[in-house]
Amino acid sequence: MSETITDYAAPADLLKDKIILVTGAGDGIGRVAAKTYAAHGATVILLGRTVPKLEAVYDEIESAGCAKPAILPVDLSGVKWEELEFLAQGVDQEFGRLDGLLHNAGVLGQRTPIANYHYATWQQVMQVNVNAAFGLTKAMMPLLEQSKASSVIFTGSGVGLKGRAYWGAYSVSKFATEGLMQVLADEVEGVSNIRVNSINPGATRTNMRAAAYPAEDPRSVTTPEDIMPTYLYLMGDDSIGVNGKQFNAQD
Repeated sequence: MSETITDYAAPADLLKDKIILVTGAGDGIGRVAAKTYAAHGATVILLGRTVPKLEAVYDEIESAGCAKPAILPVDLSGVKWEELEFLAQGVDQEFGRLDGLLHNAGVLGQRTPIANYHYATWQQVMQVNVNAAFGLTKAMMPLLEQSKASSVIFTGSGVGLKGRAYWGAYSVSKFATEGLMQVLADEVEGVSNIRVNSINPGATRTNMRAAAYPAEDPRSVTTPEDIMPTYLYLMGDDSIGVNGKQFNAQD
């Protein structure tokens, strides 16, 4: 059963002194989430594959007078476990803990029948959307355990709750993402300060949405800024005790 909390009003200092890692932070929802978290007091770690985009977000956060962010250039499509371990060591040395992890990075793949789907593309989508998210979570778990109350947020999708023709690996990867969220949430329930949930952003004005629906007028689609209440609620301490839930960011 999905839940909604779209009318949440976050206190200005909701994330004060929290260390939050955002994947896919250079563009779209990740960029807006990183800036929003920073505006509410967090020190944000920007993870993405395109350094100029990450640097632009870095500059926007710094020029807004927020806490100085950090940049982690990582291509999740080819990342190895040893690299993820190294990343975690760097975060440990710099910050000593991690209070939040937003898995926002994702790729769409092809919109085509399964019979026509390219095997290599399928593997790439599963790698970025599922395998890398698992690996990064595993690597960061000891740091998340060091927090008084940490939050892990996975990004779901409507096609990860009910399969739809021609959505291929993207749909399957989002089913897997929901499964990963639920398994991890069940494992930490009652024995850890970590809570684990997922957000279905819904139709949101991003480059991925434009690629999936090229004929759609982007002005008719909700902006990333408009869906931030759910992202703030699940990352802040008001959601302590909320675990294993799937949220819709739009009504």
